[in-house]
Amino acid sequence: MSAAVVSFRAAIFNRRMLACIFTGLASGMPLYVLFQLVPAWLSDGGVSLAEIGLFSLIGLPYTIKFLWAPFLDRFVPPFLGRRRGWMLITQVFLLFSIGAMGMFNPEQSTKLIAALALVVAFFSASQDVVLDAYRREILSDDELGLGSSLHVQAYRISSLVPGSLSLILADILPWSSVFWITAGFMLVGIIMSLVVSEPESEKPAALGMRQALSAPFFEYLGRRGWSGVILVLCFMFLYKLGDSMATALTMPFYLEMGFTKTEIGLVAKNAALWPSIIGGLVGGLIMLRVGINRALWMFGGVQMASILGFALLASSEPDLWLLALVIAFEYLGVGMGTAAFTAFIARETSKTYAATQFALFTALAAVPRTLVNGTTGIIVENIGWVDFFLLCTSLAVPGMLLLIWVAPWAGQKSAVLVER
Repeated sequence: MSAAVVSFRAAIFNRRMLACIFTGLASGMPLYVLFQLVPAWLSDGGVSLAEIGLFSLIGLPYTIKFLWAPFLDRFVPPFLGRRRGWMLITQVFLLFSIGAMGMFNPEQSTKLIAALALVVAFFSASQDVVLDAYRREILSDDELGLGSSLHVQAYRISSLVPGSLSLILADILPWSSVFWITAGFMLVGIIMSLVVSEPESEKPAALGMRQALSAPFFEYLGRRGWSGVILVLCFMFLYKLGDSMATALTMPFYLEMGFTKTEIGLVAKNAALWPSIIGGLVGGLIMLRVGINRALWMFGGVQMASILGFALLASSEPDLWLLALVIAFEYLGVGMGTAAFTAFIARETSKTYAATQFALFTALAAVPRTLVNGTTGIIVENIGWVDFFLLCTSLAVPGMLLLIWVAPWAGQKSAVLVER
């Protein structure tokens, strides 16, 4: 067996990759509790749709988590170490706060439930900060692609607990039991935090809180320079802009095209989840061979082509097979593009300030989804669906062009398959 094959297998089958699967499961579960299980519970408990809609505001901690990330970089708990200690703390709080939520009556204690949901969101966002930093520290640059991919796909698969299993249990058990059973799945993360090793990394200097807040930003500025920082930040904003806008109104688009809700439910669910997972895993394996830079070029091209699939669907008669193909291809591109983009973000961070820098970069990457997507309805009303999807395709071009400077094709190759 050649050294290249041995190296490739070693890069896939190791404890670090297994840890990435568990970080994804632990990270995704609380989010899907908040945005899948809680709305179903509130609706079943008689809470109005207007009040349920306001619960989307509890996602704010996921957007501003970079504000307290320096605290998690700077201070070390008195047990398990800097990363594992904070992982365990956040996971224990998540277990008990998720379980406690189901002890209240939705109609009578809506405000209290909202406050408790905000607590869950805070500790969930904090866990994400630490898990992202932990993953950055245990993986080499060549492993970031596959490791990030495994994390993201496990994150998505975790939705099957609160979004499927818990809802099935709610038909045969009281909600209080359902929430404690769901919370019990946080033991996956807790056990992982107890058995893994603390990664070796340079800890920040013992500075005051003001310096601790500014040090991660000055460190990145020192590495990249002003021009480099501006180029990278523009790239993070633009790379998935077109894809994000194209998928912002998919449900209204399918309905307006004439597909029934049943058809959408049956086709979209199966044509979206599994191609996304397959795309992410295949993308991770490809990154082992070609590296992150080339993967950003290749998968970015797939993302652009997938947007054109929506334009084709918009200009055609309703056809279930075409709908399934377009959705499957789109989410295949989403899986690949997200894997490469997440790996790129991880590579941009330093191991010393991984928590703060990772949190800041991911928050910036979410800006298009949070702000720009709010304009998509107005655009569609003015230019129609076909021209809208063509516009989204064109908006993907600037992000691809920035790759010339931030991730040149010949600038980085994977070392995993290099013969020794």
